[in-house]
Amino acid sequence: MTTIQPVILSGGSGTRLWPLSRKSYPKQFTKLVGEESLFQASARRVSGATPDVTFGRPMVLTHSDFRFVVTEQLIEVGIDPGPVLIEPEGRNTAPAILAAALRAQQDDPDAVLLVLPSDHVIPDAHAFREAVAHGVPAVKAGNLVTFGITPDRPETGYGYLELASKPDGSGAVIPLERFVEKPDSGDAKKMLADGSYLWNAGLFLFAARDIIAAFETHAPGLLAPVRAAVDQSHTDLGFCRLAPEPWAGAEDISIDYAVMERADNLSVVPYASEWSDLGSWEAVHRESETDENDNAAFGPVTAIDCKGSLLRSEDEGLELVGMGLKDMIAVAMPDAVLVAHKSRAQDVKKAVDALKAKEARQATAFAMDHRPWGHFETLALSDRFQVKRIVVKPGAALSLQSHVHRSEHWIVVSGTARVTVNDEVKLVTENESIYVPLGAVHRMENPGKVPMVLIEVQTGVYLGEDDIMRYEDVYARGQGAKG
Repeated sequence: MTTIQPVILSGGSGTRLWPLSRKSYPKQFTKLVGEESLFQASARRVSGATPDVTFGRPMVLTHSDFRFVVTEQLIEVGIDPGPVLIEPEGRNTAPAILAAALRAQQDDPDAVLLVLPSDHVIPDAHAFREAVAHGVPAVKAGNLVTFGITPDRPETGYGYLELASKPDGSGAVIPLERFVEKPDSGDAKKMLADGSYLWNAGLFLFAARDIIAAFETHAPGLLAPVRAAVDQSHTDLGFCRLAPEPWAGAEDISIDYAVMERADNLSVVPYASEWSDLGSWEAVHRESETDENDNAAFGPVTAIDCKGSLLRSEDEGLELVGMGLKDMIAVAMPDAVLVAHKSRAQDVKKAVDALKAKEARQATAFAMDHRPWGHFETLALSDRFQVKRIVVKPGAALSLQSHVHRSEHWIVVSGTARVTVNDEVKLVTENESIYVPLGAVHRMENPGKVPMVLIEVQTGVYLGEDDIMRYEDVYARGQGAKG
């Protein structure tokens, strides 16, 4: 029985699925297809055991902004989080994977790692675990193993893997001949007809010692900064924060360019079951349930005389109506709407770039802001007032704080709040309110067993989130999270 350490890469921004996926809360944490987020589905896929393989607790590499989301979503699906490594900044997949290998080797010199992105759709978890088991003998022989997806169309959006021989349907490992960059339409059709080319899925299986040796041979310049970032890392509320100064010296480069395209000990496991990286809204439409007219609808949506279209509303109070649409994408959020032809699905990033150029908040941020104690969303915003809906988890609390430029009025609409204002502490229940004067030292807590919801009305000359003076940070009970 081989024990495998899953390594889940979860720091990407997913701009091609804007406006649902944004830098502040990317696609892997959303429920794009099914009842779980893509991240949760990825973690469940590599949990448990097969007759030949046991999966350990997942190691996750992510950004600081997502650290509490990662642990919360794992706990929601009953998975005990393993090490969570916080990247000071995104440096692409090569430094991230090297950091994971170095960290894993500290605990187990013989560690075997399965590296996977957190935003792929692989419906048949059993078939995927069997494919992983097929790769284990090659790993024990010292090979680096990657996984190739059997193509079902001449796709130009993926890179390809050319195999030394055609797959025979058994799932057996095949030596890799070469990596192929994203082809044009003509070459993609030829590769599909040839049968010895697979899509490059960005999934890898290898022993930690072997991938580290590959870096020593093919990308030695990464070893010193990444090793220093791991060795100088520190623990913060259970998270492993990689040291920022040496990490900044690591080259921003993918694992394919840094190592895989140069290594001569690569093998490929063919994977013939369904797979998608959900890299565009067109892919989301392809993976979604559709009606008799090939329309995919999510949320409060009405489709009239539409064909082959994706209509999605993420706001229960916003009814999205499509009339006479053909091969269109319409995605409505509370603060932004995307309308595009499916043929332009890969160009959504251009829209994000245009919004960034005009400094539109919607380019990167949501109206809803996730925090370790819960979340808040802005309902109304003007020059001198702001209205928020705040949800605090059971047992959680915000830090003891004050504001220089604003006062606040809190109205509890669900649950019970324990409120501190200067020297007074009191319980505020549903339909009750309390006023927090400018400069008052205050805190809200949820002492109950159900989420507490309140409406906050802020008034003042400056309403920015940085107008906070913290006196004491508290912990979200059971989560080790700062308020």
